[in-house]
Amino acid sequence: MLVIIDYGLGNLASVLNMIHKVGGNTIISGDPNDLLSASKLILPGIGSFDHGVNQLEALGLFPVIKEMAAKGIPILGICLGMQLLANRSEEGRLNGLGLIDAEFKRFSLEIKSPLRIPHVGWNHVRVQKYNPLIPNDGREQRFYFTHSYHAVCAEEADVLATTEYGYPFASAFCRNNVFGVQFHPEKSHRFGMEMIKNFLEL
Repeated sequence: MLVIIDYGLGNLASVLNMIHKVGGNTIISGDPNDLLSASKLILPGIGSFDHGVNQLEALGLFPVIKEMAAKGIPILGICLGMQLLANRSEEGRLNGLGLIDAEFKRFSLEIKSPLRIPHVGWNHVRVQKYNPLIPNDGREQRFYFTHSYHAVCAEEADVLATTEYGYPFASAFCRNNVFGVQFHPEKSHRFGMEMIKNFLEL
């Protein structure tokens, strides 16, 4: 059973619809017992880092997600969900789940840069290593982004993919069964559909 984690943040219906489009079955739940019975977990989210941490802790989901990661259950974090998988963020003061050794920093662009924060819109993703989530076969990979903070991984080996926005940043990371993507696959049409399908087939 795939569970989309409901902790009060994010458009969960869009993720649910994308999973259904690729033939998957899932439920949306914030019940720890449902998470403990899951074969896969998706942690989506839109909003601030500390609020996300507080919501997960209030529902008793923080230790459950860590337990499932330790058991080898595939976990996919999307946008804020990716950020919560890391150690911390400049956006807040609380600690994240710490499943990936990374922190999130606000984009630091040159004063004269024509780019604006947040980074919003379609952008290319360049796969850095073999992984079961995003093909690294040379095909174009484009996804929809909306964010002001980006991952800085302590270990280069954890960087799954990079994207250019003023400078290259880690737009996806993974370690063993834990995956995080800064973009929104549920808003990324065929590219997102392929990625979600790959996650379901893990």
